[in-house]
Amino acid sequence: MAKKQLEDDLLTGGSLNADKDKQAKKAEKLAKKNAKAKEKAEAKRTAIKSEIDSLKEALSSETDEKKAEKLNAKIKKLSDKYASVGSNAAVKVAPKTARIIRSVVCVVIVVALLVTYVATGAVRKGFIASLSLPAQTLTGVTVGNGENKAKIKVSTYNFYFASTYNSLQNQISSYEQYGLDPEQYGLNVNFDEKLSKQEYKYTDPETNKETTMTWAEHVHQLALDSIEETYTYYLAAVEANDGEEPEITDEQKSELNETISSYRETAEGYGYTLSGYLVKAMGKGVTESVFRTEATRQYIAQNYKESLGSNTENVEYTDEEINAYKDEHLDELKTVDAKIFECSSEDEAKEFASKLKADGSNFAELCSEYSTDDFDKKAYKEDGFSTELGMTKAALQSKGYAIASADEHNHDDGSEHSDDEELKYSGLDWLFSADRKAGDIKQYSTTVVYVIAPASLSDRKTVNVRHILIVPETDEDNTDVTSATDAQWSAAFDKAKDILSEWDKTEDGFAQLAKDNSADGSASDGGLYSDVVTGQMVNSFSAWCFDSSRKAGDTGIVKTKFGYHVMYFSGTNDQTIWQYNAKSALAEADGQSATEKLEKDYTLKENWFGSRYFEKDVDISN
Repeated sequence: MAKKQLEDDLLTGGSLNADKDKQAKKAEKLAKKNAKAKEKAEAKRTAIKSEIDSLKEALSSETDEKKAEKLNAKIKKLSDKYASVGSNAAVKVAPKTARIIRSVVCVVIVVALLVTYVATGAVRKGFIASLSLPAQTLTGVTVGNGENKAKIKVSTYNFYFASTYNSLQNQISSYEQYGLDPEQYGLNVNFDEKLSKQEYKYTDPETNKETTMTWAEHVHQLALDSIEETYTYYLAAVEANDGEEPEITDEQKSELNETISSYRETAEGYGYTLSGYLVKAMGKGVTESVFRTEATRQYIAQNYKESLGSNTENVEYTDEEINAYKDEHLDELKTVDAKIFECSSEDEAKEFASKLKADGSNFAELCSEYSTDDFDKKAYKEDGFSTELGMTKAALQSKGYAIASADEHNHDDGSEHSDDEELKYSGLDWLFSADRKAGDIKQYSTTVVYVIAPASLSDRKTVNVRHILIVPETDEDNTDVTSATDAQWSAAFDKAKDILSEWDKTEDGFAQLAKDNSADGSASDGGLYSDVVTGQMVNSFSAWCFDSSRKAGDTGIVKTKFGYHVMYFSGTNDQTIWQYNAKSALAEADGQSATEKLEKDYTLKENWFGSRYFEKDVDISN
């Protein structure tokens, strides 16, 4: 009876395991968070529209052509901004992005892996079938570089196909939960209809030609891409580890074991073994052993790829190499200290700037006055929230300040911005100019800046800090702590003070308190952040770390949008921040080169005979 129920559920999307409830709750939380974000975006859009209307009214009575042209330019700029705030129109797919979306990279196992896949009622060739000997023995594809290669069984392909199918559905669900249109990401597919009857069209970024295939073929190709990606880095990781398979992290082991246990419990509830359940959900040959093996290899591949990135701890560069990078990239390494605030409109920014005192002493007060968010209104009264210390041009651009945005520029009809196009940044040119001096004030578009220290190659050094994050306890369905009540924030602060009072005045003692109490991911490391650089942490956290009076052993309590942080200053390192950034850039470039070389050297080849047994025709039974 239980087995019959499972088969009915697989085909109709009937009763699912508890994972579905977890996903539903998570989706509900995301929806609420999204609703709040939409509300804030709408308020900002209203303010922008009001400014546009005022400019249009002024334009209607303007007789001076030059002034009218300027008004039109402002209206266009604001209209673009209006369209980009909280709107699906802001989501554009560049060729580079399209390529990333097309390639599923190292699908990481999550507890909800099977939920979406099973719930669709998808019927595959042999979907309700026993274990298949060909699937376990025949080679479906081979991945390698000639010397180092792996023969991938048909059962392994089936695992990746099911994972890819599920990943796409989760992707679409996530976009929809955040109010985004999946079609703008090339995901114009209906999983309630036959995939083999739906066309998939995209422009190949390498040939710039439009390609058409069925969605069934596309999912098949994505599965192959995922296999090639995973095994490229897995094989390289094994080779780099003297031919032995590297260990995955304890956290990854725990996550995988929890996943296996969850599926086993569900399978047993239906009267099946775990392998029997996985075969029905993921295809022939996908036993518990295959599932565990492939999940582990995905983790290994993921870990190795990350190690090729910007991991500077294990990379040594000579002083000559670092100085050579400095000479070539001096402009990128220079930093500024400034108080910065982004207003809702240019008119508000002008008002803000006109009220700002010459010494900048009322900057925080004005931030609070012009903030539209209740949390920000209170938070900005603490000066550290508006202080940007040691910011490079790139760091300011990543924060989205208008002063760090590219100047308006035009493209020929039908053309798009290219990665190698040289853009002008008038705002950054002003801020990083050699003419700047402390106390300079600038209103640029919606940004107001007060210069604390002009651009220079700073001699600040990286620091090591520990912290304990105490998050205000909000309602169970509210994960946004910035909306916590004053009482909830007060309770979090009292808890932070109590924890600090328990400290035994040693760094080891603080580390243990972090392990026992911190809500941050660094808790397992005793709350430690090593080689912290300016611009890496949120403003108030960074301001505490880089206070000129800071010394080893200092403690404090800092408020951020994440909660209260009980701080411990471990010490200052020998290398300057610019040296660390130069070293990071060199390591990142080397990692990118290594990545590109690997992906070029390793290729995937389908085995004609084995591929006849692939379960790739996923269609809904109508």
